[in-house]
Amino acid sequence: MSNKTIKNIGILLKPRNVTEFSTTIPNLTEWLIRRKKHVSFLEKEEGRILNIFKKLPKSVSFISEDEINKLDLIITLGGDGTIIGVSRKCTKSSPPIFGVNMGRLGFITEFSKIEYFDELANTLKGNFNIAKLPLYKVSVSKRGKEIFKGNFINDVVINKNNISRMFTLSVECDSELIFNVSGDGLIISSPVGSTAYSLAAGGPITHPDVNALLLTPICPHSLNHRPLVIPDNKEIEVKFPVKESHLSLTLDGQEAVDIEKGCIVKISKMKNSYAKIIKNNDRTYFQTLKEKLTHGQREGR
Repeated sequence: MSNKTIKNIGILLKPRNVTEFSTTIPNLTEWLIRRKKHVSFLEKEEGRILNIFKKLPKSVSFISEDEINKLDLIITLGGDGTIIGVSRKCTKSSPPIFGVNMGRLGFITEFSKIEYFDELANTLKGNFNIAKLPLYKVSVSKRGKEIFKGNFINDVVINKNNISRMFTLSVECDSELIFNVSGDGLIISSPVGSTAYSLAAGGPITHPDVNALLLTPICPHSLNHRPLVIPDNKEIEVKFPVKESHLSLTLDGQEAVDIEKGCIVKISKMKNSYAKIIKNNDRTYFQTLKEKLTHGQREGR
């Protein structure tokens, strides 16, 4: 629950156009304005928004991405990718996020596009609960100099960025060698991301309340390498033989960086940095698993 008055609301959109936007965005904007709320869109979306509205309401403005943290509430219209893109930039002081699922599959996006208005009305009154999604940090260094840093919510993937070919990497936990693995790559996933790429690669489904990181080899060239779950208060360090090249590191499938020869990748949980996601009280994690993955359901004959 929150006692803070919600006045300034930002609506953030899925990058790709969705057919329903032409009606959903005007309807939602007008609904909020009738409740005396100020609505903001990102400056980079101005062209798209002006094409949707016949006449832009006076209580609508455009803001930069740096101004998002000044809002009282963020509404995302899209899917998990949209909400993850926002969450990756969150800090402890960032506003809560109300995610509306405009697509088919959504684990983090809590509310259906068909029935979210009632829950949004409760949210505007301060009647809501939040789930805190932790952020994780990644740094890439070479010869002791940091050359890249970034954040992720779901996962970090290390693989080849050109032709698929087996390569070798070593993984350490708090400076202790865990394993050397040869294969197509490695996924380091959070519990929230356990139902994404990690699951497709054979990793375990992990409840988001578990404080863990998942190490899932991609097509390992050995029967002995299996997914490994470790505490998330450990620092993971990934090293590569000097001869390896053309490697890529991808964060949440949204940001990629090339890894040069001799680079070291470090991954750890960030302290006091998390995204605040407004929960749907009519939906549980296990209900979501059954709905999205038919997990635990008896197959029909």
